[in-house]
Amino acid sequence: MGIDAVLYDFGGVFTRSPFTAVDEGSDELGLERDMVFEVLFGPYGEDTDHPWHRLERGEVTLAEARQALLALAADRGLADDPFTFLGRLGGRDDQREAVVARALAIKASGVRTALVTNNIAEFGDGWRAMVPVDDLFDVVIDSCQVGLRKPNPAMFRAALDALDVAPAQSVFLDDYLGNVTAAVELGMHAIHVGADRLAAFDELERLLEARV
Repeated sequence: MGIDAVLYDFGGVFTRSPFTAVDEGSDELGLERDMVFEVLFGPYGEDTDHPWHRLERGEVTLAEARQALLALAADRGLADDPFTFLGRLGGRDDQREAVVARALAIKASGVRTALVTNNIAEFGDGWRAMVPVDDLFDVVIDSCQVGLRKPNPAMFRAALDALDVAPAQSVFLDDYLGNVTAAVELGMHAIHVGADRLAAFDELERLLEARV
């Protein structure tokens, strides 16, 4: 059985990972990385009432989430605005153009594609301006639009149903290991994307070639 569809995360695949931004910012400020991650993202592999999770599910506005995160930061003795770490994502990205080109080539080969992203309503215009969304993806499943967030398997099922593809005929790319694990448990192939995102595309292309 071949691979008929590729499902992509957005941040960490088509852009630098927000988790890398937290790592780098924590190091520069001399802060404990795990503490900063917990304040900003909460237990990311779970669905909770943490402000970031509610923001990704579209339950609160960006302004409301930011105020809640500032309060959490203050409780943990973190004087910096947690959102300053995400500001690093707008910097230079040497891999984005090549990633987009390779994803376009995969779609042009006849493979169906979907974007399955945990994202924020207020960031919608910004991330959509970074890549040619309509050319890259047949389907977009955005957490803040559907009221769900990865690793909830319903996110993956929504994309697979829209593409009319079985889990075993699909492969998913994500920079967060918990999301990769959730996809595998659903029966999908999956690739964990690291700092070298082009290496993940090397792996993806080998998988597509091997399962023709």
